[in-house]
Formats: sequence, C-alpha cells, structure tokens
Amino acid sequence: MMIHKMNTPKHWQIKKLGEVCEKITKGGTPTTYGFSFVASGINFIKIENIDNGKIILSSIKTFISDKAHNFQKKSILEENDLLFSIAGTIGETCLIKQEYLPANTNQALAILRGYTKFIQPKFLTFQLNSSISQYVKSKARGGAMNNISLEDLKSINLILPPLPEQLAIVAKIEELLSDLENGKQQLLKAQAQLKVYRQSLLKWAFEGKLTNKNLKDGELPKGWKWVKSGNLFSFVTSGSRGWAKYYAEQGAIFVRITNLNFNTLELDLRESKIQYVNPPSNAEGSRTKIEEGDFLFSITGYLGMFAIAPKIENAYVNQHVSLCRPKDGFNKKFVGYWIISQTGGVHHLNKNQKGAVKAGLNLEDLKTFPIPLPSLSEQQKIVEILESKLTVCDKLEETISQSLLQAETLRQSILKKAFEGRLV
Repeated sequence: MMIHKMNTPKHWQIKKLGEVCEKITKGGTPTTYGFSFVASGINFIKIENIDNGKIILSSIKTFISDKAHNFQKKSILEENDLLFSIAGTIGETCLIKQEYLPANTNQALAILRGYTKFIQPKFLTFQLNSSISQYVKSKARGGAMNNISLEDLKSINLILPPLPEQLAIVAKIEELLSDLENGKQQLLKAQAQLKVYRQSLLKWAFEGKLTNKNLKDGELPKGWKWVKSGNLFSFVTSGSRGWAKYYAEQGAIFVRITNLNFNTLELDLRESKIQYVNPPSNAEGSRTKIEEGDFLFSITGYLGMFAIAPKIENAYVNQHVSLCRPKDGFNKKFVGYWIISQTGGVHHLNKNQKGAVKAGLNLEDLKTFPIPLPSLSEQQKIVEILESKLTVCDKLEETISQSLLQAETLRQSILKKAFEGRLV
C-alpha cells in the first residue's frame, strides 16, 4: 500500500507490517489432521465469532481438544495477538484479550504477533480498520471465496508515530468514535421503533381502530365480517417446473421469490434481480401469465413474501410462487396490507407451513386464511390513512439510512485524519 511521507509529520516513520511483526501466520483446520471438533474445550475462533472487533464467546459452537490445540502450535492464540480475516469476509479485525483464552483459530484468520515495540495494539487495530482494510480488500482474489495471502499482509505500509503519540491519538480516536457510536445507536433505535410502529399501524388498521372509536379489543367494528381468502380469488395456481430450459437474455420476466418482499406490496423488478424466459406459445404453464393486480405469494422456503403485480407486458411465475387472481368488489391494497401484517395473512400462512427441511405451503392454504372486510368505502379510507402514515415512515427511514451512511463516512474521516497527524 502506498503511503506518502509528505502527508504525515516528518518525525513519523513508515514500515511494512512484515517488518513490524515478529510473526505473521494463520490457523488451520483440525479435521485435516484427524482431530474432530468437540462439544466443549478450547475455543476455536472463526470469522463469524467476531463482531465489531470483539469475540462473542456465546457464538462459539465448535471447540477442539487439548491434544488438537497443542498439535496446532503455530495458531495457539496469545494476549494482544491481532486477528485479521484473509478469506471470505476480508478485513475483520479483533484484538485478543485474556478472557478469550485458551483459543485457537482457522486458516481464514491471520495472526499478527510481536509488534508492540513498534506500535501500540489499539493503534494498529485502528490503522488496519482505516483505509488499509479497503486496500487489502482490493487485493482479494478467488472465485467462490475471496482471499488474500500472508505476503499481501506483510507488504502493507504502516504509519508509526512515537509510542507516546500513538497513545494520545488512540485516546482521541476513542473519544470521537464513542460519541459517533452513541449517535449511531440512537439512529438504530429509531429505526427499530419505526419498524414496530409500522406493524402497529397495520394492526390498528385491521382492528378497525383507524376509522372507528371506542372499540373493544377482539371485536370487529359494526359492518365488518370475516371471509375466507379463497372467496376473493377467481383461481389459485403456481408456476411450472422445468422452465430453466427457457431461460433467455431477453423475453418475458420470470418472477421468482427474490422479486417478492416481506414488508411492502411492491414487486422488486430491479434489473439485477430479473430472470427472463422465452417459452414457446404452447408451453405448459402459460396459465401462470401475470395480469395487473394479481396476488403473488412465496410458497416454499421464505414464506410470507408477497406482492401485488403492477402492469407488466409479459411475465410468468416460477414453481416457488403462487399466483392468485382477485375477483372484483374489494380493495386489493387493503387485503394486501392485511396479508403482510404480522397478525394477518403472513401469520396464518406460517402456521400452516409444512416440511421439516424446507418450509412450504400448498395451494389450499392460500384459499383458507381469514380476512376481515369492512365496506368497500371503509377499505378505501383505511388504505388512504395507512399510506399517508406509511409515507411519513418511509421518509423517516430514508433520513435514518442516510445518517447511518454519513456516520460511517465520518468514522473513516476521523481515522484518515488520525493517520495523517491532523487529529492531535
């Protein structure tokens, strides 16, 4: 990695990570050497056990014996070792504390050791978490799983102020990042509260509380009635198997589960998610051609994903999606919002799921869940109120998401200034 001396104070040094560390190695896989994982014993740390620079001990599900631990001597972890992920998720770091030990690790994590005479542990951690980790990710290679070599790590340039100055910089970074993290947590809390509020809105809507006052819990408002979902559909079907042979670069849109959503009524038709098919005119499954307003349900795997079809010139559903064609006489969005509410259709459909390995629904399940129906005029009024309030939620959600992105940008800015000597 290129670091220009002109961008740093003159008394700071630049050394390669391989010059700073006495040892840079990585873990291994015990099963390769004939050792089995055990139910308890020595902590065997993987990338998935690292969260925000810490080992989550409760997340460790695989352990190794003392014999396996001692056999893998090169990856026996010590206090102040710094772990750096070099396969899969590149650039995760974690400083090993005494409370994590005894522990060992696998080949996806590099171990940096013996650097403290040059660099303070937290200073190294922050530096690796700055733009350096982005540089390392750019060096990643591989097909199914990205990885970088230990030689790539050793060639990284580090900025080295005197140790007392490193401590002062770390203290300032921690102060600023603590304030930033507090703000981030408040944003995440607001995001979670928005999610709860959305579901509360839907619950109130289908209890009649958005349009009626003084209702008793559990009672439908006057004029409302429960109907079976099948009474609202002219037919219910699902896509045909074997259409992979019709995949094409262009043609009809082939709607799959990936095009459905959990919390909105909209079909996700981003280009990156679209599969096209070009079936012959007499292909079995032409009955599944989508019309505007059709209800589309996921019926295998991720149950409860749903969309109301927009106007599409040419589209079909695959075998994991059910197509239900609504009759006239009710507001489709009203029923759609009921379906995606946690107390509504999704709740009833998930109760009916079948299959031990892969959850699934049959078409009869889609005809038998209950729907509360007021008059058509009240359905329309409820949809208007709901969408007005949900639009406000959407705008707040967008603002929070932008603020979270800005927080990460500010974090990188703080680190950049720190390693250019402009923070203290």
